[in-house]
Amino acid sequence: MLFAIACDHAGYLLKKEIIEILQQHGHEVIDLGTHSYESVDYPDYGEKVASLVSIGKAERGILICGTGIGMSIVANKFRNVRASLCNELFTAKMSRLHNDANILVLGSRVVGIDLAKEIVTTWLNTPFEGERHCIRLKKIFDIEKRVF
Repeated sequence: MLFAIACDHAGYLLKKEIIEILQQHGHEVIDLGTHSYESVDYPDYGEKVASLVSIGKAERGILICGTGIGMSIVANKFRNVRASLCNELFTAKMSRLHNDANILVLGSRVVGIDLAKEIVTTWLNTPFEGERHCIRLKKIFDIEKRVF
């Protein structure tokens, strides 16, 4: 699976760790930055990942900023994106199981590296349950059509 990943300066260290996990699971990774601790604006990086996921050039994405809130707001502005901010294992599992989330968002100042690795692994290993949740996703798609 092809993943797009990006972060702001607050997520730089965690991004490097997550890329390793993705590659260990056999995924291809497009690293869209940032590539240092130098201060940057998170919307610029959230847009890069969300735009690729939105048009299907990346199957899934991961975004990281200090709290994850800003990246979530940016990513969910894009059609076909279901970005979920997950700070613990239950929401990581449910975001895939019920919502078929295609972008995982993490707050590097909220979760530590070890927990973040567990969240990513849980998110990767949880399939979409389908069935009754497909009806709900269709409603989301219908909203997108009306709004966009």
